[in-house]
Amino acid sequence: MKANQKLNNALKEKDDEFYTQLSDIEKELQYYTQHFEGKIIFCNCDDYKRSNFFKFFAKNFNQFSLKKLFTMNYEENKEFTYLIEINEQIDDIEFAIANNDIRIKKQKLSHNGDFRNKESKQFLKLVDIVITNPPFSLFREFVDILIKSQTSFLIVGNNNAISYKNCFSYIAKNQMWLGFNCLRWFYRPQGDLVEASRSFWYTNLDIQKRHSLFPLQKKYDEKLFTEYDNYMAIEVPKTKDIPFDYQGVMGVPITFLEKYNPQQFEILGMDFCVKDGLLNYLIKSSWTGKLDRAYLNGKRMFSRVLIKNKTLSFE
Repeated sequence: MKANQKLNNALKEKDDEFYTQLSDIEKELQYYTQHFEGKIIFCNCDDYKRSNFFKFFAKNFNQFSLKKLFTMNYEENKEFTYLIEINEQIDDIEFAIANNDIRIKKQKLSHNGDFRNKESKQFLKLVDIVITNPPFSLFREFVDILIKSQTSFLIVGNNNAISYKNCFSYIAKNQMWLGFNCLRWFYRPQGDLVEASRSFWYTNLDIQKRHSLFPLQKKYDEKLFTEYDNYMAIEVPKTKDIPFDYQGVMGVPITFLEKYNPQQFEILGMDFCVKDGLLNYLIKSSWTGKLDRAYLNGKRMFSRVLIKNKTLSFE
């Protein structure tokens, strides 16, 4: 079974037990250290006994000059859970956990740790940054809560989340963007490492990547860039092929968002925005077929992000 199908099946069955590797956390978080000094980090949706997020911050508490570290596990079939807190660095965190080290403070809560309940939402007001791998099947709701509470965050989500209407809206409005790296391998509860579909880091923490212009090398040629059957926009099959001199609307793969710089490009919407009547001006008057996706030479395309180059002068 392909990796994408495995995760899609898991999403349908609400099987959310995919744990992030420590190496993936280390690889990504090196770019955010300027955000951590004096801050309270909250790893909700994380069982401290197995969470690599908790272990990472416990071992790097002093290096990042953290104020506090909290984690809270969601116990779906229980009436309570524990809020875990540490206020200092613990180098041998695995040993400390195994031996109930008093530096790891445990507070029993009167709820099961579901991030959607009132108490969990209220706790967001007491922390600075949420960093975690939330349940993939509840990703939409998780992001909605973080955005509404105006909480800073760095979280892991499946690549399909890009095309969720709420998530894409946040990206288009520059309320959320993609981090530096993608993830493919996750631990399962049994301890085995499995390949899942491509996942990304989603964040609202400012990073240098958002201010770097993506180099455009290709010149526009109407023979190479064909206009869609139903949209007044050209197809650009790969992000690296975006022409540097084209002033009109372009359809690009969703992986474009890995390179997206809001100073360089304007996001007009996605193909579902056309279907929803938000980009009617892009519909060709001669088209009588479906608007669910872009069509090219009669073929239904994969999801496309519709963009313009902001660095050019539009007439």
